[in-house]
Amino acid sequence: MKGNQQLNVFSFTMIVVGLVIGMGIFRSAATSAQHAIEPSVYFAAWLMGGFVALCGALTYAEIGSRFPATGGYYKVFSYAYHPSIAFAINCIILISNAASLSVVAIIGSGYIAKLFPGTPWTDVDKALLSAGAIILFYLINLRGLKMSSRAQNILMIIKIGMILVLIAALLFPYDTSSAAAIAESATAAIPSTPEMSWIQSLGYSLIAVSFTYGGYQQTINFGSEVKNPARNIPKGIFFGIAIIIVLYLLVNYSYYQIVGFEQMKGEREIAYAVINKVFGPKGAAVFSFFLFFGVLAYVNALLMSNPRVMFAMSDEGSIPKIFSKQNEKNGVLVVSLTVFAATCLIILFFAQTFDAILNFTIFLDCFGMVASSATIFKLRKQTKHLDGTGIYKMKLFPLLPLIFMATYCFVGVSIAIQTPQTALVGTGVLAAFMAIYFISQRVKNGTKQA
Repeated sequence: MKGNQQLNVFSFTMIVVGLVIGMGIFRSAATSAQHAIEPSVYFAAWLMGGFVALCGALTYAEIGSRFPATGGYYKVFSYAYHPSIAFAINCIILISNAASLSVVAIIGSGYIAKLFPGTPWTDVDKALLSAGAIILFYLINLRGLKMSSRAQNILMIIKIGMILVLIAALLFPYDTSSAAAIAESATAAIPSTPEMSWIQSLGYSLIAVSFTYGGYQQTINFGSEVKNPARNIPKGIFFGIAIIIVLYLLVNYSYYQIVGFEQMKGEREIAYAVINKVFGPKGAAVFSFFLFFGVLAYVNALLMSNPRVMFAMSDEGSIPKIFSKQNEKNGVLVVSLTVFAATCLIILFFAQTFDAILNFTIFLDCFGMVASSATIFKLRKQTKHLDGTGIYKMKLFPLLPLIFMATYCFVGVSIAIQTPQTALVGTGVLAAFMAIYFISQRVKNGTKQA
């Protein structure tokens, strides 16, 4: 990667924040609250999610320092495991990311629909608007990393601004006269919460929280594209996660204080409900308009990151070499970027509801999170010669990665208990991709012999 195309600490930090803060904080808070039997469970889930994210961020920071390579999130699997595992996990991660991007774009279009209350928006209309956003940022990413990074910085400033508005709402008086009516209607829409233990409730609540905190692990895909990666990768990840934890906790307190815990469970566009209650319909409309641009930051970040995984898979020979083809002028992975964007568009028009895709996405992510973070144990042994050379080396090892892995195992088990069919389908998809790998290798070897 050319020097003028490399990322500095600020740009890399914004990518970290952009990969994590999608639409989750503006939607999944309601889903998390639905599964919490009391406020203590809800806030414990968000505090635990932040702590686990920090453990994971520090783990991936060291992985990135010891293994700085473009497409590192794929190559680290290939380095530590059998190629079939690397191929299968990264295929399901790509599908999961494409689905997440598409669903987030649809949720963002739902906020735009709030600007036209008299217009009946169909699912097709929202899908077309979302498709337009994906195509726009596909074209921006074709211009090169420097151009897409600049767009990411601008969009992240807008998105962080929207979060700060939600936090600042705590400082303004709001109308409480209609609170009873709002509470009654919202409570009526809340599905009944079955009897469960505090721990079981925490596990279910953590599913949505994990989705909202996830994404930072993809930053190791940028490896050698960051200036001085040994120093700047851990620094950018740490700064990014610290910003995210503070923002998430403050926004959730705003939801809790202004909307109310029970009423949160029935609000899908919960951020809109907060702004509408504090600043009125006009303020909520303006907020929704700018919030959509914040959504675009998530779309742009995934379009920047995932083609690099496909590049790494192609470089390893798991998929055709054409996926590693780069533009000679700006280094853009044209084929990989185009295929990933097309996958997002296809999924976009077949996507189901947010809640249905949420469990499937997180269950698939659990495989990747546990397997990728576990590579730190092998990397520590194989790269001892790098100790003391300026690379990042986490403290409290191996406690931090073990906490991270145990938490995602807990989340995966919670999903299997809550929706067994989702767990079976996710496991089946993983097994299918492993079978595809062995079949393709047999065909390839047979062709060579012939």
